[in-house]
Amino acid sequence: MRGRRGIVEPLRDDDPKEIGGYTLVCRIGSGGMGQVFLGESVAGHRAAVKVIKPSVLDEDTRARFLSEVESLRTVYGPFVAAFVGADAEADRPWLAVEYVPGPDLRTLVAAQGPLPLAETASLGALLAEGLGTVHDAGLLHRDLKPQNILLSAYGPKLIDFGLAVLAERRTALTATGFVVGSVLCMPPEQARGEQLLDRSADVYALGAVLLFAATGHYPYEGPTWQAVALKIEDPATPPDLTDAPPELVPLITDMLALDPGSRPALPEVTERLVRVIRGQGLTAFQAKRRLTDLTPEISVPQPSAPAPGPATGTAAPAYTPATLDQAAVEDDERAGPSAVPGAGRRTADGEPGEEELIAEARPPRDTGPAEPDTRPRRGGGATAVRPSAPLRIAERIRAAYAREARF
Repeated sequence: MRGRRGIVEPLRDDDPKEIGGYTLVCRIGSGGMGQVFLGESVAGHRAAVKVIKPSVLDEDTRARFLSEVESLRTVYGPFVAAFVGADAEADRPWLAVEYVPGPDLRTLVAAQGPLPLAETASLGALLAEGLGTVHDAGLLHRDLKPQNILLSAYGPKLIDFGLAVLAERRTALTATGFVVGSVLCMPPEQARGEQLLDRSADVYALGAVLLFAATGHYPYEGPTWQAVALKIEDPATPPDLTDAPPELVPLITDMLALDPGSRPALPEVTERLVRVIRGQGLTAFQAKRRLTDLTPEISVPQPSAPAPGPATGTAAPAYTPATLDQAAVEDDERAGPSAVPGAGRRTADGEPGEEELIAEARPPRDTGPAEPDTRPRRGGGATAVRPSAPLRIAERIRAAYAREARF
């Protein structure tokens, strides 16, 4: 699905608020196939929920969409956005995939400029592995381009593979927006309208993506999609490799070959890119770390937490540890020194001395059962019970410690 990625927008009044059990939080993309939302499940799991336009899917294409969805379930890999769920039969058909909180490659290059050599080579090697996962599942991407490559703290993620064929069936080439964005990375055989594509079509598109990542431009550009398509198909017009790093020019040239059979296979692409990385004195892992370090994380709105409901069960007041009854403390202060031997002795700073604390801690002589203090308190509050001696001692020690602490 084409559109702006990495730009978070609030929901509009006519947007759905819930799709397939996902509460929609905000808009995170749009394209010829529909709108992309950030959705949150009941348990709090987030996914990119793509709501397909009903106008794109008739009965035939709904069946094809369902077939594509079943194929997507079989694709697994660290560089492929994982399938989460879909419903082709819904009034508003939808597809949910793993949410990647990072920008797409086009947005990143527009904001930060072309990637350095090692980072570009790492991106290409990782994407080649990701495409290999797609091909092993019997699928082609068909629409690989910078907008369909999301960057995260864990590496690049491929999205929207398998859906381009639906748009191709329902979108005329004269529809500006969708096809123009796709034709920039399209191989000649696809630009001619051939339907029987093979893995080499994705290799060509990956070469165009590598060139864009390293230079900020595509192999062929023009004012209209027709002008771009004519250049792609013309054997006399070589791709524009201006500003491409010399270390990448031979590989990109091979990947952009007009003849599909002359393009290298994905394992060879990975091997040659890793050689470029090693030529920079880095390991493949170190280059990947450099790539992920360039990736900013996208901040999305946080749903408001629901207000806590009234407590159930008993209405007993909440327990607060080490809380003294202030009225009882005031009674102690008015009562004066205790009659216990050693009471009243203070340290130089006015705190009770060790002897006083020890004396208070001793059990009193047997003078009969203690009576609760039932004298009325100021403010008409409830009757207070005087705190026990150990509690008063603990509070005094705490106060003394707090005064002496350096933090």
